[in-house]
Amino acid sequence: MRLGKIPYVAVLWAALGLGFALIPPKTAQAVGERTAIEAQTGGQAAKARQFASNAPQKAAQKSSQPGSIYSKNFRVVDGDTLVLGEVRIRLFGIDAPELSQRCSDMQGTSWDCGTWSKAVLDRLAHPGLSCAPKDTDRYGRTVAVCYDPKGVDVNAAMVAAGAAYAYVKYAKDYIETEQDARAGGIGLWRAAVIPPAQYRADKRATQLASKPVQSPPEGCAIKGNISKSGKLYHLPGGRWYEGTRISLSSGERWFCSEDDAQAAGWRRAQG
Repeated sequence: MRLGKIPYVAVLWAALGLGFALIPPKTAQAVGERTAIEAQTGGQAAKARQFASNAPQKAAQKSSQPGSIYSKNFRVVDGDTLVLGEVRIRLFGIDAPELSQRCSDMQGTSWDCGTWSKAVLDRLAHPGLSCAPKDTDRYGRTVAVCYDPKGVDVNAAMVAAGAAYAYVKYAKDYIETEQDARAGGIGLWRAAVIPPAQYRADKRATQLASKPVQSPPEGCAIKGNISKSGKLYHLPGGRWYEGTRISLSSGERWFCSEDDAQAAGWRRAQG
């Protein structure tokens, strides 16, 4: 008989003995916190992979796909990024807390959820990992679904462990898995957590606000910016004008007119 969603999650973690292994730490002391993270995520990875390989996962697929990347050498960077051989991998369809991100539990205690998420991926990943590429992101990373040697979807396992969100902006593969983790109060869902995307946006806004306002030369307010798209100039009032910073040392410059900008090889930015 098929178990309902909430009972299924409860039985899953009880069978794995992970009722406490994947619960975020409740202490914010620097040394004690790291020790707690290691203790909570350690010793159960092999058992988890064995159970998960037989569990009903909608998103799980075997790794024998054309173009898959294989290597026994890997390094976990954070909760959704790893280096497999020489390839930097961004796990498809999930979004984990940033390494610098801290969260609060229900008692208001701050804990290092970014480091905890990375530790969970460290335990779930395994030598012999393989990754099936889906795309390449704007940072040049290979976006992929990764599998352990038994074919278990590591991306799905991170979401099931409550160590990452389903990244619905880019994929819908792990929405149901997140709903199960959320309903079971697993991992991050036991605490008050700012979604990683919101955390990144808030951090960028804070950094931008802290930068001194740039004053253009009198009468020359057009910003000549150099980006991946080439040399673009931004007019005052344009969509990207306020967020564009001019670095004179990098060859960027101010222009007094559009004619000057175009004559120097810049083209007008869209928006």
